[in-house]
Amino acid sequence: MGHKKHRDIPMLSHEELQTLAPDGGPRFNRLIFSSSPYLLQHAENPVDWYPWGEEAFAAAARADKPIFLSIGYATCHWCHVMARESFEDEGIAALLNEVFVCIKVDREERPDLDNIYMSVCQAMTGHGGWPLTVLMTADRKPFFAGTYFPRESRPQMIGMRDLIPRVKELWSGERQGLMKSVEEVMRFLEASRVTEPGAEPETSLLDSAYEQLRERFDGENGGFGGAPKFPTPHNYLFLLRYFHRTGKSEALEMVERSLRAMRNGGIFDHIGYGFHRYSTDANWLVPHFEKMLYDQALMAMACLETWQAGGQPEFERTAREIFEYVLRDMTSPEGGFYSAEDADSEGEEGRFYLWSPDEVEALLPAEEAALWNAIFTILAEGNFRDESTGAKNGRNIPHLNASLEKLASEHSLSAADLEKFIDESRQKLFKAREARIHPLKDDKILTDWNGLMIAALSRGAALLDAPEYLHAAQKASDFLWDRLRDENGNLLKRYRNGGAGLTAHLDDYAFLCWGYLELYEAGFEVRNLQRAIDITEQMLQRFGDIDDGGLYFAEDNPYELLVRSKEYYDGAIPSGNSAAMMNLLRIGRITADPAMEARAFDIARAGSRRLARSPLAHTMLLSALSLYFGPDMELVLVGDQDGESFRELLRAARSRYLPNLVTIHRPDGEAPEITDIAPYTAAQKKIGGGAAAYVCRNY
Repeated sequence: MGHKKHRDIPMLSHEELQTLAPDGGPRFNRLIFSSSPYLLQHAENPVDWYPWGEEAFAAAARADKPIFLSIGYATCHWCHVMARESFEDEGIAALLNEVFVCIKVDREERPDLDNIYMSVCQAMTGHGGWPLTVLMTADRKPFFAGTYFPRESRPQMIGMRDLIPRVKELWSGERQGLMKSVEEVMRFLEASRVTEPGAEPETSLLDSAYEQLRERFDGENGGFGGAPKFPTPHNYLFLLRYFHRTGKSEALEMVERSLRAMRNGGIFDHIGYGFHRYSTDANWLVPHFEKMLYDQALMAMACLETWQAGGQPEFERTAREIFEYVLRDMTSPEGGFYSAEDADSEGEEGRFYLWSPDEVEALLPAEEAALWNAIFTILAEGNFRDESTGAKNGRNIPHLNASLEKLASEHSLSAADLEKFIDESRQKLFKAREARIHPLKDDKILTDWNGLMIAALSRGAALLDAPEYLHAAQKASDFLWDRLRDENGNLLKRYRNGGAGLTAHLDDYAFLCWGYLELYEAGFEVRNLQRAIDITEQMLQRFGDIDDGGLYFAEDNPYELLVRSKEYYDGAIPSGNSAAMMNLLRIGRITADPAMEARAFDIARAGSRRLARSPLAHTMLLSALSLYFGPDMELVLVGDQDGESFRELLRAARSRYLPNLVTIHRPDGEAPEITDIAPYTAAQKKIGGGAAAYVCRNY
């Protein structure tokens, strides 16, 4: 259990912890005993931090102090800023220690807590983000929330130096007013927890979401809405399915234009590959430089499906580049995938990724440097602005202002010659960049995000006929199966430095199941399908709501959580409910089990009121509904997997964009393993000595 980890921490006072340090050495707080890279970043703060757990709540109750809860993650730029300004400042730390019991939480390890307190912040302020700052009572009930607070007050923004004494006054003299805020927050949380099923979802919801996306589409820059712009790949996965369902070419065009704009923009790392987290502007130029594993996985899947649907080779190339980055820089020796890379290095955001013309000219011959700087818009004045002054500082984010074909024409080159030049020059710049001080790598391995990456690599292995991707996906999945389950076979959430721990949540089960299903269809190893079924059954047992349908995000633990909520919103990543619905439908189709499909539709029915209010906020759930509504197709391939006739049939199936297709392999022989899981395959045989394909449409 996640909170049990903290019970093992020695019960030392802040002063006693300082005796652990050598004379003149660093001082420590309780976070020094953590595994989280984020918590360890704060272990030397003068703030007397506690991890989330009973010790902190008991201390707050004993001292009659409120709790200062700070939630963030290791690669969060504004978390670093608030740490430098306030948590490392002796004066601010002294104020915090006097007035509060202070708790640090890694939101990637405890998304259950983050979900609850972020919803409070959004309700109170109208916005959210990290660092998340919450003030609450010793029984974990909030009365104030916000995100980043500067050290000193600014116009329209209170600073920590003024906020803390003000809270002290209110706590000692006007606590009754704070308790009214607590009551309002608890009423909000209780109301938000309720999920009364509405009317059965209909196909009109798909049309509504499409129209909303079309209205928000940025025809000039791609993507949806204005700044800041997030990749949100599941929007594109939905549009691709809508294109397949309706034949509306505009849906495909929106996807292609958006992915092309992102690939050409500064949000893509043109030197080392991979996507940054989001763009701070509307035209994808200036990113928030951190790189998240989940973005790589979902963007790779969006690119692969776009290539499959439209045939444009640039999207296949982008998917391969993403995989190159992940396998090179984000893969542990054991085979799992690391979580993220920081935006900051040497105390500055983006420093690792920025270039001046002089730096390029020092690495490439003069003519090549001039061509590179022209193509990637490397300017003397720079295109990146200093965070504090807003002035251009001579550094540049490499990006393309036009397609390769247009740039090749402008420079009197063929597209092939320009591609060759870019690749050869990029490798020289990459080698030089490797000598720079790298951003922090958050090397914890998370079950949910690894599930997404296993799914993406498996899809890549199948569509690109790339056995190296299949090998990496299988190695990662075996590692998770062996090291991220407890003695009872239940999933654990996090692995780092040889140890696994923390209770898993719905996303861990749903995303890992997604990975195993993709892995099965890529390589047809029955053990992967069986694992998908096993963890799905566990998921339904641990998180299912038998009465109202849908799946809770966390297990029932009233001490840890104020409320037990269901997450449907498809935000930066799809919700666990959306992924679970898709998985249940696929398992139901593979096994011909109508009970699985019924449980899947229960998820949509339970979230139907939310769907009706905002189809656009639930595009992954709508992709699952698109699969439910059909037309569906099941393909059973019979024969020797290595035989040419089998491979020919498989290539034919994979060459077409068929998002509702599930594929099952029935090997030769009387009783292969698959017949235990999918009994109907027992009757299907080869035809005329060669492989055979049995196709079932709409039952």
